Amino acid sequence: MYNDCPFVICVSRTFAPKLGVAEDPVCVSGHCHLVPLWAHKLGKKDIVAYQASKRGGTLVFTYYEDTVEISGQA
Repeated sequence: MYNDCPFVICVSRTFAPKLGVAEDPVCVSGHCHLVPLWAHKLGKKDIVAYQASKRGGTLVFTYYEDTVEISGQA
């Protein structure tokens, strides 16, 4: 749970009903758009995110202007 991690910067949920996805458990592709936004706003290159779906997952990103490096556990 993200409340236990003081380093989480971004909490999200992803839905795609047109594609038959009620809720994506942990959507890495969605975070590829969120990470550059938060990296620029906060002046950070390392971003920790939590997807608050039923299964949930913590993702760790490093932003390199033209690339987003991803790691984590879901």
